[in-house]
Amino acid sequence: MFKKNFVWGVATAAYQIEGACREDGRTQSIWDVHCEKAGKIFNGDTGETACDFYHRYEQDVALIKQLGINAFRMSFSWNRILPDGYGKVNVKGLDFYDRVIDQMLKNDVQPYVTLFHWDLPYTLFQKGGYLNREFADWFAEYAQVVARHYSDRVKHFMTVNEPQLILGAHRGSGKAPGLSLSDQETVPIAHNILLGHGRAVHAMRAAGNKDIKIGFANQGCVFYPIEESSENICAAEEATFSYRLPNWYSSLSWYADPIYLGIYPEPMLSALKKYLPVTWEDDLKEIHAPLDFCGQNFYNAYPVDAKGNMVREKKGAKYNAEHWNISPSGIKYLAKWLYARYQKPVLITENGICCHDWVSLDGKVHDPQRKDFMQRYLLELERAAAEGAEVDGYFCWSFFDNMEWELGYRPRFGLVYVDYETQKRIPKDSAYWYKKVIESNGEELHRF
Repeated sequence: MFKKNFVWGVATAAYQIEGACREDGRTQSIWDVHCEKAGKIFNGDTGETACDFYHRYEQDVALIKQLGINAFRMSFSWNRILPDGYGKVNVKGLDFYDRVIDQMLKNDVQPYVTLFHWDLPYTLFQKGGYLNREFADWFAEYAQVVARHYSDRVKHFMTVNEPQLILGAHRGSGKAPGLSLSDQETVPIAHNILLGHGRAVHAMRAAGNKDIKIGFANQGCVFYPIEESSENICAAEEATFSYRLPNWYSSLSWYADPIYLGIYPEPMLSALKKYLPVTWEDDLKEIHAPLDFCGQNFYNAYPVDAKGNMVREKKGAKYNAEHWNISPSGIKYLAKWLYARYQKPVLITENGICCHDWVSLDGKVHDPQRKDFMQRYLLELERAAAEGAEVDGYFCWSFFDNMEWELGYRPRFGLVYVDYETQKRIPKDSAYWYKKVIESNGEELHRF
């Protein structure tokens, strides 16, 4: 069983759900600009309206409450709060998140706030963005504003979401800002993001309430043993935290080790330190700011053999609608490895599946594959807890269907179906099943 105070949540991100991109003093982010470029986003989609959460948050929070969900992971739009990225604060931006948070607390839903989920203010991009070392100070100022204003009500914060994908967006992945840079340029980007995280943590501790909990929402390429044996498990763990050329930037440990341990991992450091700033060793002291939990997004893992070599999936392996493999055992191993390595409670900050969902003739959305996916993954997470990992919570990605970045509105990850033409919300079968899981604190997982 999960612990009595286990957090059962859902997750979202500002640009993917809010809309209202031109309202109440909000300025452009790099995603607004990226979506304006022809051919960058599937079907020419944008976040201009998205799920219209900006105007519909009251009904959406009420629906979260109705479905028995006790925590909502959301991100703030940096450029809604600080239109220039720093300096003058936009009071209307602060007021919007005040209303959302107050509505959540009124409905007994705990806010888990991510400061930065990829939507860098475009004004800062024009000043060099992540390549500019001043990014760390800009981010710390933003974090200070947020902590000072909201920490009387928000008790859980995450600084940065998935730096791996930020780096991928600078190496040709198709995400904003849509660049293709070298190691010489992207290693400093990763370092500046980590430095920004560290300075943000220090700023929040100084400006916010003393009882706030701060973490980091990491990602990374994860491996699982193709066969269950101690030798294979050790090989998969080593592969998960190791260095694989040329995709060092997708590593889990390149970001987590500096944050939780105060070191860059070898042998990656030996290969890449020539690109780090001369101050990198002193910077690690700031990056290694004390945290309260280890946030980890997890969707899938890749099989390796006893030597740590990637192997093919077994014939008939399961895949989601975007052809990501289904690998539930990976969440068990990863939770155990993270807890053992970093000695922080583990919070699964994202986990979910995109399916081919549509409204059936009966007016409902039947998504048995999502229910099966979540059941498999949560059972493995429960096993991780039973085998010694301290696991504090789970956030399903996502609460409702939304804009999935360069894939537009094609993938549907939500527990709640969104008709983007009418903005009607329809809870899917999986949402009602998840409610039973929450009410039983996981006992429902053992009913097949």
